[in-house]
Amino acid sequence: MNAGFSFASFAEFLGDRWSDILDLTAQHLAVVLISLIVAMAVGVVIGVAVWNRPVSRATALTAAGIAITIPSLALLALLSPLLGLGWGPTIVALVFYSLLPIIRNTVVGLREVPAEVVESARGMGMGRGRIMITTQLPIAWPVIVTGVRVAAQLTIGIAAIAAYVAGPGLGQYIFKGLSSIGSKNAINYAVAGTVAIIVLALLVDGAFILISRHTTSRGLRA
Repeated sequence: MNAGFSFASFAEFLGDRWSDILDLTAQHLAVVLISLIVAMAVGVVIGVAVWNRPVSRATALTAAGIAITIPSLALLALLSPLLGLGWGPTIVALVFYSLLPIIRNTVVGLREVPAEVVESARGMGMGRGRIMITTQLPIAWPVIVTGVRVAAQLTIGIAAIAAYVAGPGLGQYIFKGLSSIGSKNAINYAVAGTVAIIVLALLVDGAFILISRHTTSRGLRA
């Protein structure tokens, strides 16, 4: 069998499997977006809860930092007996790895809010919760979005490894190629999955740049 790579055979491969690649790309994007939404809800709440409490802040950041060092394959292997295969362990693992940049940037963003701005809001009779929602979070928003953007790039890559537990997305092509080395389309499968993930990562990163630009107050734009 011919296991070599050529652009002609790769182009033919893409033509034959274009709809399948688009479907896997949509799955990949969906699992990443779901995970980011959950991670953002959890991470921002934790960041808001600990940003001005030194001990709690250090504990949360240290725990999230240690968590991200756990190998993704090991975490997925531990989750699969509890959550089964497919979307469940994939989403939990991606949320797990997304928390550090989101918590860290929420903390940093809130700590960078000028004290005089908070005092002015307090002087206007605003309570702590209202100040957080109407003043502190909007000012910290660009930094928070940057954390979510970093988490998005991280999860797009890790989502490929989730194919190990039958997770959705483009990792299925990469694993299929690696498990069939020596066959005719082994390299084509691996290259197609890898290139599609790179393209998806670039598109998502561009989307976050636009989101940050259009959701940040004009006065806060650099």
